[in-house]
Amino acid sequence: MVFSSLLFLLCFLPLCLGAYYLSPYLFKDLGDSHKLQNSILLFFSFIFYAFGGVKYLALMMFVIFINWAGGFSVLKSRHKDGTRIFFLVLVLLADIGVLFFFKYFNLFTAVLENLLFPELAEGGRLVNIWTINGNGALGWPQIVLPIGISFYTFQAMSYVVDVYKGEAELQTDIFNFALYISFFPQLIAGPIVQYRDIEKQISGRQESVDRFTSGIMRFCFGLAKKVLIANTLGEMVDTIWALDITKIGASTAWLAAVGYSFQIYYDFSGYSDMAIGLGKMFGFEIKDNFNYPYQAEGISDFWRRWHISLSSWFKQYVYIPLGGNRGSNLATYRNLFIVFMLTGIWHGANWTFFIWGLSYGILIIIEKACFKTFLEKFRLRGFIRLCTFIIVTILWIVFRADNILTARTFISKLFVKGSDNINALSFLTGKRLITLVVAFICAGVIQKLPIRKSSRIVKFLAGILTLILFALSVIFLVNSTYNPFIYFQF
Repeated sequence: MVFSSLLFLLCFLPLCLGAYYLSPYLFKDLGDSHKLQNSILLFFSFIFYAFGGVKYLALMMFVIFINWAGGFSVLKSRHKDGTRIFFLVLVLLADIGVLFFFKYFNLFTAVLENLLFPELAEGGRLVNIWTINGNGALGWPQIVLPIGISFYTFQAMSYVVDVYKGEAELQTDIFNFALYISFFPQLIAGPIVQYRDIEKQISGRQESVDRFTSGIMRFCFGLAKKVLIANTLGEMVDTIWALDITKIGASTAWLAAVGYSFQIYYDFSGYSDMAIGLGKMFGFEIKDNFNYPYQAEGISDFWRRWHISLSSWFKQYVYIPLGGNRGSNLATYRNLFIVFMLTGIWHGANWTFFIWGLSYGILIIIEKACFKTFLEKFRLRGFIRLCTFIIVTILWIVFRADNILTARTFISKLFVKGSDNINALSFLTGKRLITLVVAFICAGVIQKLPIRKSSRIVKFLAGILTLILFALSVIFLVNSTYNPFIYFQF
């Protein structure tokens, strides 16, 4: 189930909101209303996740229990430092082991089969390794990736590490901890929430009319970004990628590349907006995940603006423990390289993600080593933003491709003339052209509308706009079967 589905919008969400807000009035004798409401949120969160497979709900419960128990094991007042370190490593290895098995086992199997049985590799052993095509010689089954596993395992690990470091309080109530891990607004695709940022809200948040209405607006803006912009551009991009890419030319390739850059931004940021809006409806404040990424002035700046919760996680739990920028320049570059290598690996079991992450690591190192002074002194903002966007767009091709060989072929087509039978204009209907223009103009602006500080008339107009966007989104969903979500595969 996704937020942009009619089942969620017209059934699941109304039922959840109704149960959440009516329960304190229906069960006044039970005392603590937040405890009851937390139980309702936990119940609905489990139902929400079960739509992706009941058996994977058991896996998430296992991760919840291991890390909740791990919190007791690493608490400073309970054990000596040596014992605490042992349990910390044990819990983290369990989390990483679960993540590796479900996310990278298929890649490991394909590589191993081609290395051990090269005679069965019909397309060539190296080609099969690069395209992750196994030959089935080992007879191991394909592992299905549970949705959201990359996000909730990272949240679980951050809790254990923070308790170990004394930066978060121990959560003694397993149901509250389960809610932190499984809270459905951010369960499937983040933002990645650190426990210390939300621990007080679990038992002491305050719902209000202003927060609720702000949440509705944020959710509807995110829904519009996903359904009206991302889905429209996604259809165009998928149509082009389905062609024989050896025959496309520069104009078509650039149209698909730019279209995908906007698609993935509006798709992911729209989903994050919906998650943040849903959180507000239930009284939670979740940090922003995007900040005008396509207005970035340099690659480092782009990563300060894109998927902020993931960047913050790697900074807090990998980059700083490795030494950050406190050592020599060489040590700093090494730490950056490791972080972006892991960022690529986190995104999936494909060489495309690995190369994508390494490319960013190398580019940021080059930027810091060679262009830092230039970027600070010569504020050629328009030019730098354009260069940054072009680089990011080309790297999105690597991210989008099924394998690294396809990515190489597609990138080469950005600079050559293709078949006369394939013209970029044939993919640009009026609807798609308008959507591209809107995407270009509004990239990042929707998130920062200052509604709460505006006059009553502006708030009223914003409310009308919210209703219009919601209605249009529902109409689009009813009339279309195309509704993918890119970050579901992570």
